[in-house]
Amino acid sequence: MAAGSCLLLLLLLPGLVTASHSPPGCKIRVTSKGLDLVKQEGLRFVEQELQNITVSDLHGKEGQFHYNISQVKVTDLQLAFSDLHFQPQQHLVFNINNASISLRFRRQLLYWFFYDVGSINASADGVHIHTMLQLAKDGAGRLKISNITCSASIARMHAGFSGTLRKVYEFLSTFIVTGMRFLLSQQICPSLEHASLVLLNSVLDTVPVRNYVDEHIGIDYSLLRDPVVSSDTLDLDFKGMFFPHARENQELENHAVEPVIKETERMVYVAFSEYFFDSAMHAYFQAGVLAIELEGEKVPKDLEVLLRATFFGTIFMLSPAVDAPLRLVLRVSAPPRCVIKPSGTSVSVSAFLNISLVPPGRPPIQLSSMAMETKLSAKVFLQGKALRVQLDLRRFRIYSKQSALESLALFSLQAPLKTLLQLTIMPIINGTHRAAAHSRARGTAGRVQTASHLSLPAERTKKGVQIPLPEGMDFTKEVVTNHAGFLTVGADLHFSKGLREVIEKYRPAPTAPAYPSARPAEPSADPHQL
Repeated sequence: MAAGSCLLLLLLLPGLVTASHSPPGCKIRVTSKGLDLVKQEGLRFVEQELQNITVSDLHGKEGQFHYNISQVKVTDLQLAFSDLHFQPQQHLVFNINNASISLRFRRQLLYWFFYDVGSINASADGVHIHTMLQLAKDGAGRLKISNITCSASIARMHAGFSGTLRKVYEFLSTFIVTGMRFLLSQQICPSLEHASLVLLNSVLDTVPVRNYVDEHIGIDYSLLRDPVVSSDTLDLDFKGMFFPHARENQELENHAVEPVIKETERMVYVAFSEYFFDSAMHAYFQAGVLAIELEGEKVPKDLEVLLRATFFGTIFMLSPAVDAPLRLVLRVSAPPRCVIKPSGTSVSVSAFLNISLVPPGRPPIQLSSMAMETKLSAKVFLQGKALRVQLDLRRFRIYSKQSALESLALFSLQAPLKTLLQLTIMPIINGTHRAAAHSRARGTAGRVQTASHLSLPAERTKKGVQIPLPEGMDFTKEVVTNHAGFLTVGADLHFSKGLREVIEKYRPAPTAPAYPSARPAEPSADPHQL
């Protein structure tokens, strides 16, 4: 009995391991060099947050002296020594050492019958801030800052006084400075916690997770697991699966090789497996859009002349007087497959080509149905944050599904048909068909003008697919490298928008109360309470 249970466990174990670790279709690695760039922008953001610190009023009594400190404002920051680094397994550590903060606040002093009002300039020196950000995958599969640990301390604080009671203030400076140092240090961490858990997470919300690519398909960029942090890198495993709109909950099993990123020289690396591209073509196939129909004037002139004069004249013995418009329907018969090798990337496509005559006022007459097998070479590149693919026809074979005689006649047409497809159909697939069609405009008069039905996702091929990066961050100096079963894109990063600009763009607009109070609220020095 025990032996049977062990045998069953051994049989189920490979399946359990596969289920617990699904290979990613897309993987992103951020290196220490990329983190250095993030630190520069992050430091500007931290300065802006600390400048908006709100410190509570300080008031007290020493004998006959009553004092009140209010309207505390940060006037200057010096954050000369800062560091941002990875810490295994899921953390980013941000340290600020020996910083200084300059303050200005309003003073009020009452001593018996003497009352004094003025301002005080103060500086906090030896400011040390230590924060640790924990990164995790949330329920929607989005990268989030799930927790923050923060500690802050101020070594020294000085205050300068002026006015008629300057000597009195200098006498009370110990109480005032000690109190201000305590209040200021208590406000640093809450400010950074809000900046991380609310504001920075709102920037991470701009990363596309599950959204529509076009009117036919969408893509799932949800994280498969929590990020993996080493001392030099941050690795993110994304599902990277496309899906048709009509079947949004459909899952396509991933049997592709898992991308492996070993490099650390560039700021960021993005890897795509064969599964990423296969799922895109599978989704388009299921959406029924991998087809093109050309009729009448939309059929390229050279292709029509070749078919009428050579193929139809040989096989069907058509009379030259028959001048009915021609209809070509090219439809992919199975989901195309992508193969990535160190030597390059290729896509194998099987399709049917149906050729018919469309006499005016009469039913179409199908002349032939041909099977096509093609191999396309694919050039993958990044432009901004868009992944684009340029396809080129490399191998082409066509044969008849109806008779050996047709297949024999088609043998001599392989080369000219390949050339014509390269010049006419490939520009449509790559989204450059408008310029090609304009340059090859037909001037035949008296022919029937009929519309073409184009279902190939040409514009999406041209525009590309967005990579999961936050808004305001783009790639530069991209280099694509092919491996066995996957490809990687090494690149540098730059900020086209600052963090503050992105945060303000998506900050919810304040809403006015539905029933205004009959009594105006008391004025407050705290901007969060206005």
